[in-house]
Amino acid sequence: MSTPLPEPDADERALSRRLRDQLREEIAAHGHIPFSRFMERCLYAPGLGYYSAGRTKFGAEGDFVTAPELGELFARCAVNAVLPALRALGADADFLELGGGSGAFAEAALRAFAEADTLPRRYLILEPSADLRERQQARLRAALPAALAARAAWLDRPPEDAWRGVLFANEVIDALPATRFTVRHGEVLEECVALDGEGRFARVDRPADALVAGAVRHLEADLGQAFADGYRSELLPQLPYWMQAVAGALEAGMMLFVDYGYPRREYYLAERSDGTLVAHYRHRAHADPYWMPGLQDLTAFVDFTALAEAGNSAGFSVGAYLPQAQFLIASGLADAFSAAGAAAPDEAARYRLAQEAKRLTLPGEMGERFQVMLFARGLDMLALPAEVLLADQGHRL
Repeated sequence: MSTPLPEPDADERALSRRLRDQLREEIAAHGHIPFSRFMERCLYAPGLGYYSAGRTKFGAEGDFVTAPELGELFARCAVNAVLPALRALGADADFLELGGGSGAFAEAALRAFAEADTLPRRYLILEPSADLRERQQARLRAALPAALAARAAWLDRPPEDAWRGVLFANEVIDALPATRFTVRHGEVLEECVALDGEGRFARVDRPADALVAGAVRHLEADLGQAFADGYRSELLPQLPYWMQAVAGALEAGMMLFVDYGYPRREYYLAERSDGTLVAHYRHRAHADPYWMPGLQDLTAFVDFTALAEAGNSAGFSVGAYLPQAQFLIASGLADAFSAAGAAAPDEAARYRLAQEAKRLTLPGEMGERFQVMLFARGLDMLALPAEVLLADQGHRL
């Protein structure tokens, strides 16, 4: 028996009702819409979508916890991993974070860059949510020395002019609107959202267009077998175009992606026959994407083979692919843990630090579920830490 979800308050219900009414009007006027469109509106509709409205999303008071919310260990290891690249690129190198969340990563990373005497020229944050941008700005102003906070700048869109540096994205790909597909009697169908007789959202499958059908056939060819009848899952046919848009102007540097997911052969296992889509609300995961639009996060796991293909198509080489635990260990987790433990004010702080390290690395927590992929272009692979290269599991792709 599933645990009931917490009850939203009156304001939350009103916000969700407004978004639900907009979605109903769109479907009533134009007919069924692809699930990817439904997910995009639920997450990003101006003023109403999950990432566009003003509710707290991250940490204990939100709906889920990301690695940077646990403490500074994650950010310090990520900084360690990119320091060789920034030093090789020189004083004009920038650091670009896609989606800054609460600002926790930026705060810790800027401190770590300063301590390593390798500050990027600018710490850029590409943040489409006005609400999150304001929270990030307020956090950095309050937490950092003025000169250090002044390194941060916010972007409305990816850089269009050529630049050099590092692009970082933690839990970004999973939030891209996913296309849901199924295969029935050999035909590729795309999952869409319609209205039933009582005006409720309902799943309907319709013949896929050439882009989606071609993407599914590509998966089958790469996997070496056709999907079983009725198999349902997700993919991101837009991923190569998205990658080119966000990283096409990065002429020399590194990209670091962290997300939960699998290489393709593990993603599309026969037993995972209903995909990976999940909704998050108040630290509870459930399977109903139609519950309270705008109040819950909708997410799908990442096909890291598809991410590698997208990076390759944008002109990048995969430098390393490995589980988060191995990445953090190879990027100096032990030293970061020791230094933080020595600076901890009391035993309670040291206990919290130990719990943080466990959540980041244990297989049942984030250690195996989260994967890390590094790309490079115009950069000697020696600019990647040797320990990370040695831990590479690219053969799984």
